[in-house]
Amino acid sequence: MAAEELSAAGCDVCVFDAKPSVARKLLMAGKSGLNLTKDEPLDAFLSAYGEAADWLAPMIAAFGPEHMQDWARGLGQDLFTGSTGRVFPKVMKGSPLLRAWLARLATSGVQVETRWRWEGWQGQSLSFTTPTGRQTVAADVTVLALGGASWARLGSDGTWTAHLEQAGVELAAFEPANAALRVDWSDHMARWFGAPLKGIAFSAGGIVSRGEAILSARGLEGGGVYPLTPALRSGAALMVDLLPDLTAGEVEKRLSRPRGKASLTNYLRKALGLSGVKASILQEMARPLPSNSAALAKVIKALPMRYSGLAPMDEAISTAGGVPWSALTDDLTLRVRPGVFCAGEMLDWEAPTGGYLLTACLATGRWAGRAAAAHPV
Repeated sequence: MAAEELSAAGCDVCVFDAKPSVARKLLMAGKSGLNLTKDEPLDAFLSAYGEAADWLAPMIAAFGPEHMQDWARGLGQDLFTGSTGRVFPKVMKGSPLLRAWLARLATSGVQVETRWRWEGWQGQSLSFTTPTGRQTVAADVTVLALGGASWARLGSDGTWTAHLEQAGVELAAFEPANAALRVDWSDHMARWFGAPLKGIAFSAGGIVSRGEAILSARGLEGGGVYPLTPALRSGAALMVDLLPDLTAGEVEKRLSRPRGKASLTNYLRKALGLSGVKASILQEMARPLPSNSAALAKVIKALPMRYSGLAPMDEAISTAGGVPWSALTDDLTLRVRPGVFCAGEMLDWEAPTGGYLLTACLATGRWAGRAAAAHPV
């Protein structure tokens, strides 16, 4: 995105990528449909960025959900908006968009070099290891878009931090974001591995998430738990409301009906429609269940979910940490290195899945590219 802005301003531009091909994380995101953005009002959209919302606001106002959709259509992509407001290409993958984008960059004169790994600076020049040995490049301006520290095999391995620390940049430590949750299940839960947990609400640290989650041998993953990662990183208690569309009073009233000779399993199914994986989760986390209907209703509405931490950072969808706002000027220039700009996931911000990640990455890339183009040389 930065290269596109620089090229449009008449600059000679070269993109260097350490991997054998570019945009591997974008292509990985495309395997699940390439959620480009979320179609919602700007204020609601910005609220997803938490503490970083204030400094990201001008960048996302300049390139937000509507701009993102127009940009994708400009690359020949037909889009559709799902029931939750998430926007996807109709082809549900990222490769057609990437091919069109790279072709447009090539037409505008942008060069791309692969297998060039940035190794910091040699004097004022950029230093790279390349297939033909060490190379240096003297650039008037540089935009660093080096990624976070998850999915290292796609290129975002976080090793660049050593070069910025050597240059005097104080970085925020990387932490997993949008990460799966580790749960030590008992053996009887194995039958549900791969099953979706739907129609529930997760809560932690005062945040409530209505998305679903998938059970796996190692725990829970999915849009229901990802937004809670900041709270779960700090060890906050995780609660599950198994019947979020019913009040505690309504649940208690239904549980007050005579049980007769029905087993507890059948009773919960008939009285509340609570069966399958949801009933098993209830037994897993709260056995033995209270016999009192009020106490049982309370557990069903606020089931404590035991967990043993988050999945390793390299398995997380994204990361928090990186270059803090305090290390940057308003145009994303490194304070200690004028003429060097930073963009994307290497900046210290985080957001849940749902289109927020990709939009902010492109918005900061655009912002940095425009500022770099305007930088006096």
